Amino acid sequence: MTPQDRELIARLSAERAGLRVDPDKTYLLENRLAPVARREGFASVHDLVAAIRDRDDDRLAWRAVEAMSPTETAFFREPRTFECVVSEVLPDLAMRRPGGTIRLWSAACGGGQEVYSLAMALSESSPPGVTVEVFASDLCERRLEKAQAGVYSQFEVQRGLSARRLVTHFESLDDGFVLSPRVRQMVRWRRVNLMEDLSRLGQFDLVLCRGVLGHLLEDARARVLSGLERTLAPGGRLVLGAGESAPGLSPVADRPGFHGRASAARAAA
Repeated sequence: MTPQDRELIARLSAERAGLRVDPDKTYLLENRLAPVARREGFASVHDLVAAIRDRDDDRLAWRAVEAMSPTETAFFREPRTFECVVSEVLPDLAMRRPGGTIRLWSAACGGGQEVYSLAMALSESSPPGVTVEVFASDLCERRLEKAQAGVYSQFEVQRGLSARRLVTHFESLDDGFVLSPRVRQMVRWRRVNLMEDLSRLGQFDLVLCRGVLGHLLEDARARVLSGLERTLAPGGRLVLGAGESAPGLSPVADRPGFHGRASAARAAA
């Protein structure tokens, strides 16, 4: 890749998705974009970027931007988060909304490990008397396709998944494991760019958006947080990753990563 190639990808990533991409990190850009180039039939990453530039190809540009979005994920990452959701947050919501519906959203779900962790935990211990709807979204269409298939390698299931849950919720394949249809069908999927208007998604009682904010430019981070905050239903919670904060919300006492509007956060303490 030439310096001009790297600058173009960094600019497109910033403009379209608010992503902070360092154009000096040649290896990272090559590593992320090489699979895109191969799938699209280009001999090199340089040829891919040249096509984006010369053809003004919107589809190819989005494929490149999607490839630069965060990819790190694992089953039951930060296990205390899932314990808190199932044993504390959802029962509290169920008590305040008997017979109602609780809506959960895993934003930037990647390959699906986070939302499936949530779905597995719910299948094992769901609050009685309410309907729980689980939604998941990501910027990258290919990651959404992988997530919906529910097929994971030996390496992927070893990251955070207990032997008990592997046996309970997965079936073995020749080269990996597939999640049971029962758990996969608990989740509804949608491609979402967090930089866009999120009001069309409705409101949620719990939104998980972990490990994303650090990959965004400062102004994009503020915009995304503002959009996520507006999707919270009254009494709703936004769950961020370690070290992440939401200036417009208050941390919930004794629940690391959980944030709510000031009055709701104090009530939960």
